Amino acid sequence: MPVAAQVMRHASDRPHRLALCGPGGDLSYAGLAAGINGAARHLSGRGIGRGALAAISLADPVALLTAVLAADLVGATPLVCDPAWDREQRARVMDAVPVDTRITVPPPGEEGPPVRSGASPADRAWACFSSGSTGRPRAVVRTRASWTASFPYLDDLAGIGPDDVVLVPGPLVSSLYGFAAVHALATGATAVVPGRWPSASLAAHLRRSTVVHLVPHHLPAVLETLRESGGPLRTAVIGGAALPVESRALAADAGVRVVSYYGATELSFVAVDADGSGLRPFPRVEIEVRVAPGQTLGEVWVRSPWLSEGYLAGATGPLRRDGEGWTTVGDVAEPYRPGEVLRLRGRGDGAIQTGGATVVPEDVEEVLRRLPGVGDIVVVGSPHPHLGSVVTAILEAEGSSPPSRAALEALARGRLDAAQRPRRWYAVQSLPRTPAGKPARGLLAARLADGDPGFRRLA
Repeated sequence: MPVAAQVMRHASDRPHRLALCGPGGDLSYAGLAAGINGAARHLSGRGIGRGALAAISLADPVALLTAVLAADLVGATPLVCDPAWDREQRARVMDAVPVDTRITVPPPGEEGPPVRSGASPADRAWACFSSGSTGRPRAVVRTRASWTASFPYLDDLAGIGPDDVVLVPGPLVSSLYGFAAVHALATGATAVVPGRWPSASLAAHLRRSTVVHLVPHHLPAVLETLRESGGPLRTAVIGGAALPVESRALAADAGVRVVSYYGATELSFVAVDADGSGLRPFPRVEIEVRVAPGQTLGEVWVRSPWLSEGYLAGATGPLRRDGEGWTTVGDVAEPYRPGEVLRLRGRGDGAIQTGGATVVPEDVEEVLRRLPGVGDIVVVGSPHPHLGSVVTAILEAEGSSPPSRAALEALARGRLDAAQRPRRWYAVQSLPRTPAGKPARGLLAARLADGDPGFRRLA
């Protein structure tokens, strides 16, 4: 069933229930249903229907979701674009993707009878861009069933229901936040969608929210704000990167249950940790870790109903398939057997080859984040004439002065193997991030190689 049809059902059952709370105000389910129907009639009148690809670029998250669900209702595939792209970047992306229509202003509502959907579970029902940091982003497309059939499993794992208020504090162009908002509406909950990280209004949002979707980087700010201002928050759903072990304990102290998951835009959900015992396969997911002879780590391969169809317009990327339905994006893990915990070790394309050793950046980052004064840290490889690459750490300092290099190296000597220890150390005022809030590792490496003056080398 299209999510739009589920919204119509909620509008019939609970018309005055708040559906969306955005920067411009609140919208009930009845109001949202009317907006979706009016926009769907407009799209149909322009010949946009089943199988069409609609590129949607709207800054207001409520207008964006209304347009996305209108496209969903008429059977088109909404392609969610980043409204922050400048004209040149937008033109470059659109020239490479064969869209049938571009929606850059909210579709006008047109009067008429309700739009009836002839959509199928196998239809392409959602497309968004993976969070590439450099070059042209890749548009990932998925079927309706691969998107919506996972909703009930997340409901059960996270305890999300129609009486919840779900905070989605990030840009909906990110698959993590876009999924969270659409899932909340399908469930009949209220979705709070500020459209970006709400630094100034976080306390106000938390005073009404029972569930929040986050990347790990933002969890400390949520817990600190919750301690200061209070609120009914009971569950944090965490994705996008590995969750530090101590974060779950801090959340428990604040009365917040953490449900963390591992996945990718191309793979959707792969594994989930709902109680702190470790990552285990998400429902209906099979996992293999394929370890090459002589290696200690292997690639994560997945088979499930939640996989995407791939990239639009023949774009290339990390997604690979074999002939038996298994798919990978090159993520790395320790050897795995069914029934065990999946122990991820990072992204395969981010591994650093240094002096014959392979270093997983996330392993180094996990250790170095424990030092007081380190707000966040990213580890990349820097070219070296003899070693191939050397491990390089880039710190986002909490305040004006980062920890001394001596303190950093002392921690590294005590906790890291020789090959893992950074040879070069830099500090930046703030790390560039992807729309989902994750550090933009590729962009950082490129800026460092270009001699960006914003990088201060620690002596």
